[in-house]
Amino acid sequence: MKFIDRKQEMSRLDRLVRLSKPSLAVVWGRRRVGKSRLLMEWVHKNRGVYYTADESAATIQRKYFTTALEQALPGFSEVEYPDWTTLFARLARDAVQSKWRGPLVIDELPYLISTSPELPSVLQRFIDQDAKKAKLIIALCGSSQHMMQGAILDASAPLYGRADELIKLNPISAGYMGEALKLKKAREIIEYYSVWGGIPRYWELLDKNGGSFLESIDRLVLDPMGPLNEEPNRLLLEESPSAISLRPILDAIGLGAHRLSEVASRIGQPVTSLMRTIQRLIELDLIQRETPYSADACNSKRTLYKIKDPFVRFWFEVIASKRSLFSQVTSAIRVQFLKQALPSLFSLTWEELCRQAIPLLSKVLGDGVFGQAGRFWHGQGVEWDILSQSADSATLLIGEAKWTAKTPTRQWIYQTIEEIKKKGLPPIQHHPNIQPLYALFIPEKPKNLTLPPDTKIIDANTVLRALR
Repeated sequence: MKFIDRKQEMSRLDRLVRLSKPSLAVVWGRRRVGKSRLLMEWVHKNRGVYYTADESAATIQRKYFTTALEQALPGFSEVEYPDWTTLFARLARDAVQSKWRGPLVIDELPYLISTSPELPSVLQRFIDQDAKKAKLIIALCGSSQHMMQGAILDASAPLYGRADELIKLNPISAGYMGEALKLKKAREIIEYYSVWGGIPRYWELLDKNGGSFLESIDRLVLDPMGPLNEEPNRLLLEESPSAISLRPILDAIGLGAHRLSEVASRIGQPVTSLMRTIQRLIELDLIQRETPYSADACNSKRTLYKIKDPFVRFWFEVIASKRSLFSQVTSAIRVQFLKQALPSLFSLTWEELCRQAIPLLSKVLGDGVFGQAGRFWHGQGVEWDILSQSADSATLLIGEAKWTAKTPTRQWIYQTIEEIKKKGLPPIQHHPNIQPLYALFIPEKPKNLTLPPDTKIIDANTVLRALR
């Protein structure tokens, strides 16, 4: 699959190459998000060296590392290096002699640290002294956010404060999925994104697999022999240290427990014992904390926890509880279960994408610049899908996201708009003279709609364009 998006990240990395001084970039993010692909593309265009670590012994790792450096520094691997300090000292000397500045990428840094705990301190001295003299351009990368935090990102870490670029790589936006997978219809893109999310590795497998939407899901995920059938377990096991003990929380959320008390009840543990594990799942970008729009995120008693990644959410809501059944039935029966489960996932993902797009839709909305959107709820009362205030506090956007199986009729749209308006203003703090702007988000809109000035209809094409 061709390399897409990542323009901002690549621009930041390229800037380091153009500088005539030593520099350090740190790239991190969850597994499968495309860190290695980004760095390999960067190295290739700048004639650098890319090395990825594994879980082998330190002596073997050093041998592999020196072999990778051969392409820039001939003869470098002909020497055995007793430790990392000696290796890096030689690297700096040879780089100066050959006038080679990099970039040098060390990927999966946590694997090296697990076998050589002294490495962060060694790297600190190397970057502060020898690499600085050689004006080397270095990038360090890792998926284990726990270990990357301990080595680089935490204030007490040896390498803290030394990076010229700190790049956390996030999943690719839904706006690029059509280009990557040659999908033409906006509805189709939203449906695919609801299952596969923005993880490039899953897109690559999907691209190679072929087949229809339902067939590809069954072949890659539902089938016990599918390459992604065990994916969430692999994601947790590959963390350093392993995060597999966190899985019960994901299972509980997948079964519908979204309040901390509900999660604790499901897994039979006291609430007080969950805070550290919940925080680690948030750091891994697997779950997210949600509070009502305008509520104090730190003190709200209405906090909910949701699985953040669409694919992981799909796996825990649709597959986890039925894996035994899916291993005994035919593909046709699995697909029947899939058809029943997908509409609710489409709706949920559509609502999330609409909220993400709000700050990027100011021209379409035409009533100022809007900030981050949120959802509002209070007990069993009325809910609002999308709320956002304009920067000048003059306008309150009140939106509803509706995912319909077919293009809605004009009559249905007019009726739904009236229902939105009947809710009135949500009970949140706002300027006393604030004016409401109503927005209905739907997959497609019919032609010849007659709307009042305070109402907007926004379709999936518009949302996806905004998310590019």
